[in-house]
Amino acid sequence: MTRDEFLALALRNPINAAIIDELARLALPDAWLVSGCLVQTAWNVLTDRAVDHGIADYDVFYFDSDTSWEAEDAVIRELEARLGHLGVKVEIRNQARVHLWYPGKHGLPYPPLTCSTDGIDRFLTQNTQVGGRRAGDGYEVYAPHGFGDVAGLIARPNPGPNFSAASYAVKTARWKALWPELTVIAAE
Repeated sequence: MTRDEFLALALRNPINAAIIDELARLALPDAWLVSGCLVQTAWNVLTDRAVDHGIADYDVFYFDSDTSWEAEDAVIRELEARLGHLGVKVEIRNQARVHLWYPGKHGLPYPPLTCSTDGIDRFLTQNTQVGGRRAGDGYEVYAPHGFGDVAGLIARPNPGPNFSAASYAVKTARWKALWPELTVIAAE
């Protein structure tokens, strides 16, 4: 699967397209629509399911040097106001401040990031290490592992510093129930 083929599949979900367009209008710094909503839309198209089948939420990353909760909350409220009509759950996180709350929530260290794609690189699974955003008249796609696992319906662990085998097992069990065609690569 090429970048353009992946993008065409992901944009078949009008919610993905609407969020990406709104992020461009808002001009948040280093903003991306990321992860499962893109990959799962591709899986849904490839398996002839409704484009939004199994998508629990839509994740947005941005990177702003203002790491205050108040600044992030203002962005969350603004995007909720702009996207509320879509009727879906949108999770918005400033990647510049993840290191401030992640250790307390997950009990694992999390060094400061330098950009949004650093956050994408830390996803639990390699197949969901993707992001998309507007770039001029087109789109930019970030996918450090390419699209082979997306096309092949493969879930593969990302053995990064914050990998959790237990979290991987829970996530992939949910996915396998929703997409039985999925091949889950065991965590080592």
